[in-house]
Amino acid sequence: MSRRLFLASAAALATLPWVAGRSLAAAGRRFSFASDPFTLGVASGDPTSSGVVIWTRLAPKPLEPGGGLAPEVVEVAWEIASDDAMKHVVRRGTTVATPQLGHSVHVEVEGLEPDRWYWYRFRSGDAQSPVGRTRTVPDPSSRPELLRFAFASCQNYEQGLFTAYEHMAKDELDLIFHLGDYIYEYGGRDNRVRKHLGNEIASLDDYRIRHAQYRSDPLLQAAHLRCPWFVTWDDHEVDNNYANNISEETGVSSDDLLARRANGYQAYYEMMPLRASSIPRGPNMQLYRKARYGRLAELLILDTRQYRTDQPNDDKRSDLNENALDPRNTMLGAEQEGWLKAALLESTGTWNVLAQQVMMGMVDLSPGDDDRYSMDQWPGYAHERMKLVEFLAERRVPNPVVLTGDIHSNWVNNLRVDDRKPETPVIATEFVGTSISSGGNGTTDSAQRLEALKTENAGLKFYNNQRGYVRCTVTPKTWKSDYIVVEEVTKPGAPAVNKGSFVVEAGKPGAEVA
Repeated sequence: MSRRLFLASAAALATLPWVAGRSLAAAGRRFSFASDPFTLGVASGDPTSSGVVIWTRLAPKPLEPGGGLAPEVVEVAWEIASDDAMKHVVRRGTTVATPQLGHSVHVEVEGLEPDRWYWYRFRSGDAQSPVGRTRTVPDPSSRPELLRFAFASCQNYEQGLFTAYEHMAKDELDLIFHLGDYIYEYGGRDNRVRKHLGNEIASLDDYRIRHAQYRSDPLLQAAHLRCPWFVTWDDHEVDNNYANNISEETGVSSDDLLARRANGYQAYYEMMPLRASSIPRGPNMQLYRKARYGRLAELLILDTRQYRTDQPNDDKRSDLNENALDPRNTMLGAEQEGWLKAALLESTGTWNVLAQQVMMGMVDLSPGDDDRYSMDQWPGYAHERMKLVEFLAERRVPNPVVLTGDIHSNWVNNLRVDDRKPETPVIATEFVGTSISSGGNGTTDSAQRLEALKTENAGLKFYNNQRGYVRCTVTPKTWKSDYIVVEEVTKPGAPAVNKGSFVVEAGKPGAEVA
């Protein structure tokens, strides 16, 4: 790390709000806001069997630098209740919103009962937030009979409305997973559904305002209001197709990319319901982590962007040549890979879930003899990918299921150690969800494309190119994934349709049509 970047990182560390008594005293005066400071809503995330993170950010003018607040500490009260009328408060307290973290608030509530719903809200000065709903997960030793959740990714504000969240909020879900591309970094363009504010983002203020523009969407706020989220990022939270400290663009130094990454990471932490363990240290932020849903499911949230080596080959699509198969290529990095394998060995879950970003199926995207695989996805890191699936097989990890976003289309892949060898056994199942809005409306008829892809890929069970999300129903015996799509995202109020359902039976890897 260069001296300049080291000093920048040290400065970022110095801003972390380890708040002393004097800061609390300064925050003690009662604020009177000229307008609603809770414009960005509330959210919750990373639940355990005894607690959950509740989040908000004070921003009376969210699309301005500083969110419309002076650079001073503001006291915020919070409470969590066992009823939606907030009459039976079970936990309450006060915290502070500091300018160093964009006046965001991350409260790690503890002392709650396992496997039950709660409601929460915030107060600051003379203002009160909306009431959010959250829940704890079951006790780690319990045996839940049911888990209902959805997963989503890729919500380009300019290319479509967030109609999928309108339908998701009506589903009775225990959890939501967001698998990356929560924002897009591109500058605003005319003649689209809506327009990004400003040019391509790079500074901390840029990233804060872009997140605030997205979070101002009422449909996205409503989905956050309904249940806790587990979040992870992909590339657009910083810059398209970046790999660790390497930019997609020529002429951008590692120092410059890491400085930009530090800005993107801090804004991401500020806007997400994450624990203090994820506070960024300059351009570094730990996001991979795990959670348990009783003994029904082990939930492993991965980061396939921060630690990876550069994408092999100059083309975005290539055959699996020696560059793609190079054992030095890594998607996870050595430390995360070791953590993941240890977590899988320790798991007591019936289902072992890898919530991650890019497609793990080794899918040949070109018909005929001219093989083409995406080098930004796991085929560009084929050696590590095959060793991981081999590990699942050799260690007999029960019922591995991979959840994936990124690709703006729906897929179901039955995974083998080497997907090019259809005679070998299926080891795991991958459910790939489409985008919330990225790519616009998509196409309603994907049957011809599906048949062409199937001739090249024995593990492929489903393909669809519309917008939406995947809703999963998990029991000790079966896993069911429903592919929910919206007819269009360029106009409000589009209906939702179940385009296909697929089931995995416990003990029998691979998905079949429900």
